[in-house]
Amino acid sequence: MRAPGFWSHPKPSLTARALAPVAMLYAAATARRVARKPDYRPRASVICVGNINAGGTGKTPTAIALASWLVERGRKPVIVSRGHGGNLAGPVAVDPNSHSAADVGDEPFLMAAFAPVVISRNRADGARLADDMGADVIVLDDGHQNPSVAKDLTFVVIDAAVGFGNGMVIPAGPLREPVHAGLARADAVLSIGNARAQARFAESWGHAIAGPHLTAHLATLKTGIPLRGLRALAFAGIGRPGKFFATLNDEGVELLRTVPLGDHQPLTSALMRRLAKEAEDLGAQLITTEKDAVRLPGDVRRKVITLPVRLSFDDPDALGRLLDPLLSGQGAP
Repeated sequence: MRAPGFWSHPKPSLTARALAPVAMLYAAATARRVARKPDYRPRASVICVGNINAGGTGKTPTAIALASWLVERGRKPVIVSRGHGGNLAGPVAVDPNSHSAADVGDEPFLMAAFAPVVISRNRADGARLADDMGADVIVLDDGHQNPSVAKDLTFVVIDAAVGFGNGMVIPAGPLREPVHAGLARADAVLSIGNARAQARFAESWGHAIAGPHLTAHLATLKTGIPLRGLRALAFAGIGRPGKFFATLNDEGVELLRTVPLGDHQPLTSALMRRLAKEAEDLGAQLITTEKDAVRLPGDVRRKVITLPVRLSFDDPDALGRLLDPLLSGQGAP
């Protein structure tokens, strides 16, 4: 489902205000759920990567960046994910040699290239398996509104270009819960975007952030494939496809056509044949995201360029100051 346009308005529209009573019921249901006591407290420390907004804010690159940071410091992180879009309910450890994105979900399949990943519809069962695998840190993906696992430190991840939209809860706005409630349970905010987006976010929402506020941006990895001047048909099935298309523009790609798809949308052979034909007629190269690439049918993967991006913290030392006390056994700051 595409987000309604009025969700992104700086101020609530008439439609949003009309939906406010339903939004209050949604917020109340979330409040009751998050107030439950955890079902399981893992032996490992738990770092939760969550959000308040529905849809993509950058949780997957954040989980990858945190897991990589932990590995570089000799830790044994295991990422625990719900496995959205996958067929398996879990708990199961992702094996890229025997599983596919269809089995475990595109995001867990992608993350498994950086650290061990467990997928489980029941997060507590997933955390138990991570403990059994010898994890000393669990990175809990998208767990801010799920109370089943006790957390030691929680990041709320925000797309700085979007912020909290009109500031209202679903269906009146893009939020899973009110901003003040979601941030009150968080230990830190991580906003992702370029300097201009960060400045706008700070101006609009900085007053709501009382604790640590880290900033980061997505940086394109150099693959040896020249992008400037490349004539391309770009497609993306992520939370905000426009963000991917904007990145390609910044890299100098000549976008002859852009195809926004639904988040996690299956890339069927029929769809890919149609896109390949359109690209051929335009004289364009197919290009997509890493997350979409893991869902590509095997016979077309070599025909599609993948644009990899990685999260880069603007102040890496700030991340260390936040995580070091937890990892040294002192608990969250």
